[in-house]
Amino acid sequence: METDLPNSPSSSPDDAFAPDADFSDLRTAADEVREEIHRILVGQDRMVDLLLAALLADGHVLIQGVPGTAKTLTARLLARTLDVDFTRIQFTPDLMPSDILGTSVFHPEESAFEFRKGPIFSNVVLIDEINRAPAKTQAALFEVMEERQVSAEGETFALDEPFLVLATQNPLEHEGTYRLPEAQLDRFLFMITVDYPSLEEETDILAAHHAGRTAKNLDAVEPVLDAEALATYRAQVEAKVHVEDALLDYIARLAQATRDHAALSLGASPRASVMLLRTSKAWAALDGRGYVTPDDIRAVAPAALRHRLLLAPEEEMEGRSVDDLIERVFDQVDVPR
Repeated sequence: METDLPNSPSSSPDDAFAPDADFSDLRTAADEVREEIHRILVGQDRMVDLLLAALLADGHVLIQGVPGTAKTLTARLLARTLDVDFTRIQFTPDLMPSDILGTSVFHPEESAFEFRKGPIFSNVVLIDEINRAPAKTQAALFEVMEERQVSAEGETFALDEPFLVLATQNPLEHEGTYRLPEAQLDRFLFMITVDYPSLEEETDILAAHHAGRTAKNLDAVEPVLDAEALATYRAQVEAKVHVEDALLDYIARLAQATRDHAALSLGASPRASVMLLRTSKAWAALDGRGYVTPDDIRAVAPAALRHRLLLAPEEEMEGRSVDDLIERVFDQVDVPR
């Protein structure tokens, strides 16, 4: 469950000093994306904010939650707000790597093979129920998610930018599912956990359905960002959001603390540190600031770390969660002043 954290990017706090860069266009675009998504989606504000941060940080997202909590719907709505190519792949136990990446087709008249690209060659790829495919198919995603390319028949085929994988999975169902390997989990920028809506939100969901605002009305959602604009905003976040050296040290000390923590059998990798840096910069930009604060880092940390840490067996037996450990680590590491 996502906990309420300080410094939501949809808020407008009084900053201690003016940002070094003007992020007003970026914030306007983000607000337009939120508005389009919420034409259909009720609630789930934090999930939408994290998806926007991942979009700006150029990273893939794993959305985890029980059925019926709008995981797939939210991914489809985000894709609708982007004026780019979109494909959806339903993972099943009999899915083969070639069903995703593509396959070579022989042309007798030319006595030659031609590589026919699979559905992964798109800008936004929704993988529904990613944990239903076997290990061989999961491994087919390693190269494409990390290096944005597919190697086949001795050739390398680059994917077009932007390239974003949005994957969903149900953590409670085990029959016919396969656990994602750690190497694949580490390729996701975020794991977003989706909880049940509040009573008020569920009442609003019922009212929306009663009024005819359902997933069947996706055509009402208009694209507001194209590939060129997204690339511009990503470059702005990368180049113009300042991070103090003390905060770089803070991120490093947080990662080190997870590796030394007795309650964790696997700590954060250096890749996790980089992801914390990139996403905290995106979070700050969404808030209109040209500088990162410790609150930005803490805000994105659960989604950036929970799938990269493994609890020690005794901690699991005690019923503790990775999110609990992340909170404990933050409480133990001194915040820069």
